[in-house]
Amino acid sequence: QVQLVESGGGLVQAGGSLRLSCAVSGRTFSSTAMAWIRQAPGKEREFVAAISWSVGLTLYAGSVKGRFTISRDNAKNTVYLRMNSLKPEDTAVYYCAARAAPATAQVELYHYWGQGTQVTVSS
Repeated sequence: QVQLVESGGGLVQAGGSLRLSCAVSGRTFSSTAMAWIRQAPGKEREFVAAISWSVGLTLYAGSVKGRFTISRDNAKNTVYLRMNSLKPEDTAVYYCAARAAPATAQVELYHYWGQGTQVTVSS
């Protein structure tokens, strides 16, 4: 069983930065991938970024590439999302997700989800 707990969300002005954290507990496999997925009110879930737990291979949505950075600290069992140059359209609930398979941008393939953390970017 994998449990995920997000933190670090908040209110920032456009152009500002935030770092989200996802604490991971429970059993994981060497092939486990972690992802950040967001959902704005009334919209579908949107892939943001993913990373393979052991190797560090990363994937990014085109809308955030160059602004966001996903990383992980294996010793701390934590995955991070550093968000720079935030825009109002980045406003959403950000979820940490995991799957026991290679990283993918397809949201439906992630099996485990955290509770989410709210990120609000004001203009």
